[in-house]
Amino acid sequence: MASAGRGDSSPADLMNRQVDCPRLRPRRPRSHEIHEVLGREVTLPVRVRAATQASATWSVDADAAQAIIEPSGLAVARGRRGTTTCSVAVVDYLDNDLGRYHEVAVAFAVAPHDAGPGWTGDPRRPVTLIHRLPVDGEFTCAAGREIWGFPKWVTEIDLRRHGRSTECVLRDRGAGVLALQIAPGGVPLPAKPLEMSAYSFLDGVLRRTPWTTTSHGAHLRPGGAVLELGTDHPMADELRTLGVHERSPRFSVTVETMTATFGAAEVVGA
Repeated sequence: MASAGRGDSSPADLMNRQVDCPRLRPRRPRSHEIHEVLGREVTLPVRVRAATQASATWSVDADAAQAIIEPSGLAVARGRRGTTTCSVAVVDYLDNDLGRYHEVAVAFAVAPHDAGPGWTGDPRRPVTLIHRLPVDGEFTCAAGREIWGFPKWVTEIDLRRHGRSTECVLRDRGAGVLALQIAPGGVPLPAKPLEMSAYSFLDGVLRRTPWTTTSHGAHLRPGGAVLELGTDHPMADELRTLGVHERSPRFSVTVETMTATFGAAEVVGA
């Protein structure tokens, strides 16, 4: 993927800048359930009534992943062979409280910040760190950063579906970041609610957000995805250190319709 010039912005500026995602003055919500974002009220929990989603999950070296997330203070969830999981997901939010937009997420499986010795994960209650979360909407960017501390910034996301296959190209100020192709098919998954904890780390603050999602028309298959990375961009560079562009994922998942609710974030570290 070709790279384009980005003026005097440093790689870190590209993911942390506020040019396209306005910096909001810290304020207390008028109640526990209501936030004001760019002049609009957002009531918690935020509801996603319809979205399409596709994701690919790789086994990666746990030490390499830990080096990436080290600033958060969290620890990756380690498998028996010194591995952990890294997922890249693309979502088209069709109907939700923050409006329509696209996002690309890079997430790692982690242990809870307060996990005791001998902690083992429960697949029925996944725990992840949302490490990168570029979006293509200003309002969702501002809301995500203020309410949940999600590491959002505004980019260009070209997300298309061909039948049940998914193609996504992510560009940042004209620079190619990644291109992801996910094939359809596989084993159908049951449509039942899944409770999750999502950590975020932004501006030195660690937060944990509870959310529940239900996937309708979901299918899982081994492999099933191809990831291409751009050059000279920190998000692509991080993924490159994990080698995810050089091999097929452990599995990929496509979802016809996803619904979800996002609760209030809890500050657990600063």
